Amino acid sequence: MKFIDIQTWKRRDHFLHFHSLDFPYLNITANVDLTYLLPVIKQRNLSLFTTLAYITTRSANEIPELRQRIRGKQVIEHDLVRPSYTVLTKDDTFGFATIDYTQVFSTFSQRVQTGIEETQVDPSILDEPGRDDMIFLSTITWISFTQISHPLPLNPPDSFPRITWGKHFSQADKVLMPLSLCANHALVDGLHIGRFFEGVQALLDQPQEFLDE
Repeated sequence: MKFIDIQTWKRRDHFLHFHSLDFPYLNITANVDLTYLLPVIKQRNLSLFTTLAYITTRSANEIPELRQRIRGKQVIEHDLVRPSYTVLTKDDTFGFATIDYTQVFSTFSQRVQTGIEETQVDPSILDEPGRDDMIFLSTITWISFTQISHPLPLNPPDSFPRITWGKHFSQADKVLMPLSLCANHALVDGLHIGRFFEGVQALLDQPQEFLDE
């Protein structure tokens, strides 16, 4: 983790402007292409949720701005951020599971499954106190949404990126899925969100590369 010197930071003016707003969030939703991914994970009997959690978490970790957090009057940048994801429970409520990130897919997958099992037994929607090295993942697999909004704190706003995906659907000869990224504009611009989507699509198009690592 490192502290960013706001006064010499290239984004100083942008940060100060957007940080002063009551609602500094931006949220972009776009379709990503699962056409090459789905046959591969079906052949290997892999979980689509786990695979997408890996792809989005890995892609977020490759964008420094998505690892930055606002702490009071300071900005810090984590070396890695961890996924905190929604787990549906047997009574149709949900809890949050948070795991440590690793780039090794097999280890990541095992951690996701363990997190799901533990959360279903003992669900909680409380985050670990004092930690801000998370990204929030959720799924709306019943709907191929075109836009989504989140309950967000305003006093003060937080700086956790929120990643959500929906139900995939067929269009022409492709399988598409809505993917949304919500972030604090004081830290994250459209350029960074665009790079995130590019990273996600690159992994979706070449899943063998991370599955065989």
